[in-house]
Amino acid sequence: MVHASIPSAKAVLRLEMQALRAGLAAAAPRAGELAAARLPVALLGRFAVVAGYHPFRSEIDPAPALRRLAEAGAAIALPVTPPRGSDAPLSFHRWSPEAGLSRGGFGVLEPSPRAETLEPDLVVTPLLAFDRAGARLGYGQGHFDRTLEALRARRAVFVLGLAFAGQEVARVPAEPHDQHLDAILTETGYIAVRKDT
Repeated sequence: MVHASIPSAKAVLRLEMQALRAGLAAAAPRAGELAAARLPVALLGRFAVVAGYHPFRSEIDPAPALRRLAEAGAAIALPVTPPRGSDAPLSFHRWSPEAGLSRGGFGVLEPSPRAETLEPDLVVTPLLAFDRAGARLGYGQGHFDRTLEALRARRAVFVLGLAFAGQEVARVPAEPHDQHLDAILTETGYIAVRKDT
């Protein structure tokens, strides 16, 4: 049973981290490039399909990391969000820098839903906060949690959180449905999440 205070603790942390991340983004406009340079060589060429995202608000820019992964042979896909009020997972559609993007229902730039649908084996996900145990705090809509749960039910999927180092907290309040990260990439380094054995 989920403790009643967890959702309220998440709501408080979301507000705090949105303001903090905005400051981090303003102070480090090249953070995406610095993070991409710290992407481990062991991850390059390992994945056939990589799902990324287009940065929204103050999210760290994944384009440099996606470029490195594409140069290593991965196809790149970006998410298309389901209509508001839907519990459907995100769908991922093939994308390249030459392809256009249009504004989706939540105001996020997305590829055309008519572009080829791909199923990723690496998902690069944005976040508001993370901890060293791999817990991730998102916006509260549950899109990534539902999507990762569905993907992981079908195949092995590596989930890489992309964030500013300053988004790390001691502990993200977590509920049973929350999907954990396998690793976190920041402008200062790569953090592998240790799995309990």
